[in-house]
Amino acid sequence: MSEARSEHPESSDQPVHVSLRGKALLNDARYNKGPAFTPDEREAFALEGLLPPRVIDLEEQVRLAYENLSRKPDALEKYIGLCAIQDRNLTLFYRLLLEHIEEFMPIVYTPTVGLACQRYSHIFRRPQGLWITPDQSGRIERVLANAPNDDVRLIVVTDNERILGLGDLGAGGIGIPIGKLSLYTVAAGIAPDTTLPISLDVGTDNAELLNDPLYLGWRHKRLRGPEYDAFIEEFVRAVHKRFPNVLLQWEDFKKANAFRLLDRYRRRIPSFNDDIQGTAAIGVAAILAATRITKLPIAEQRVLMVGSGAAGVGICRQLRDMFKRNGLGEEQLIGATLLTDSGGLLHDGREITEQTKQPFAWPREMAEAAGLPLDDPGNLAKIIDAYKPTVLFGTSGQPGVFDETAIRTMARHVDRPVVLPFSNPNSKCEAKPADVIAWTDGRAIVASGSPFDPVEYEGRTIRIGQGNNVYVFPGVGLGALVAEATEVSDAMFTVAAQTLADHVHEDDLAAGSLFPPLSKLRQITAKIAEAVVRQARDEGVGPPIADADIPAAVKALMWNPLYPPMTPRRGRRADD
Repeated sequence: MSEARSEHPESSDQPVHVSLRGKALLNDARYNKGPAFTPDEREAFALEGLLPPRVIDLEEQVRLAYENLSRKPDALEKYIGLCAIQDRNLTLFYRLLLEHIEEFMPIVYTPTVGLACQRYSHIFRRPQGLWITPDQSGRIERVLANAPNDDVRLIVVTDNERILGLGDLGAGGIGIPIGKLSLYTVAAGIAPDTTLPISLDVGTDNAELLNDPLYLGWRHKRLRGPEYDAFIEEFVRAVHKRFPNVLLQWEDFKKANAFRLLDRYRRRIPSFNDDIQGTAAIGVAAILAATRITKLPIAEQRVLMVGSGAAGVGICRQLRDMFKRNGLGEEQLIGATLLTDSGGLLHDGREITEQTKQPFAWPREMAEAAGLPLDDPGNLAKIIDAYKPTVLFGTSGQPGVFDETAIRTMARHVDRPVVLPFSNPNSKCEAKPADVIAWTDGRAIVASGSPFDPVEYEGRTIRIGQGNNVYVFPGVGLGALVAEATEVSDAMFTVAAQTLADHVHEDDLAAGSLFPPLSKLRQITAKIAEAVVRQARDEGVGPPIADADIPAAVKALMWNPLYPPMTPRRGRRADD
């Protein structure tokens, strides 16, 4: 029996009162049990004759569903099959994910979800969530009123412009909020009927989509400038009015918009950007865990970040906060991280127009004194040879940029190089873990952004930990909801990173992994949520709750995929 099944009983003792009956009940994914409806429930809800006579329990349904999915020929077909289960039976869908989380995580999210987003218009079955377009400007609140649920507590929203490492995918980007909210329910137990995925379909500059006669999205060039800002402003106002207790997660926005919207709205509505803050926490957690292997203190780390997009800058923001907490002074803080972008090294001797990058630009004199190759800024091996990083981080989306020369150069200077090619999906990864391990004679400590198989090297099996944001954002979200936080602060992500790193077991590290197995995801999420609740209280953005009361408060908000007993709603006919 798996850990997930041993933690959760087969049914709930609390009855649910339902007004639906017959086919309407079977067609409602929230309440449908399929052949698990008991004889009494079949009689009470006019289901007799609508189901095969045998009653089977949830465990048997999971086994049957898994058997059917196992026959699917490829990952995309499995994704479509899982979506079909989600459309008809939410309890079965989430129980199936819980029991097979390591196998299905790459299906419901990266990398398969990226392919599903690319082909969205061609695999469309049933709609989930909401699409809001510029044609609905001036009446976005009315559109939100069409949401299938009234008590929405958690929204994941995207404008579809930077879907994973794949770019502008237009209306197909809705797959990302759907996937993220599925992970919230699996990892944090956020009840699915309190969540809402939203696509702000403001057009697309993807010519392939605009020329596709089957494209389902708003067929216009992407909205930009003041009109875009006004659209977002109306959306935020409408969300706050329609769902006053909601937590909003910004997802897969273009870097400039991502930082701007986060900074503009984070204190007006409880919100955060997982690409910036969640990825940052995962990156910091990886480095914290790696120090337990390398024995090199945090204050002595030198991090070379290849890629200065939202993820790269977000990670370095969080790292700078961590270095500051460990006593580094101003000049040391500058030297602890070195960033590159498409123009080469970030230093103040070159024009850097993006404000988010400017705080990480080295003084030109400092870069010259360190021997950095300002005349050849695209030569990664030369940069490594001069800077001698202890950690090489990749968020560039450039496959193969961590080549053999660069990795071998790093390994000459560091006994246990930490190499983190975090770009995803796999096709965008900076290096294959097996190559990094071979080029360093097995000394490298590697974690990736996408899932990779274990690496066999000289009789060892090395597990490649995936720096999946699912380790962090569900716990932060759950904690913010439990605390009824008025703001989601950067410090909440710092405590989330530390909590995650603390839960990497020595056995994980011995196997080469900087992250725990996904089978422990729910336990880790609960602990992160508890840390976030304490942080919210200590910062004054949450209520004064005693430490002893926090675990129970977190547990009380975690929904489990169980079949409760059902009875017709009292005082009304079951089909009212």
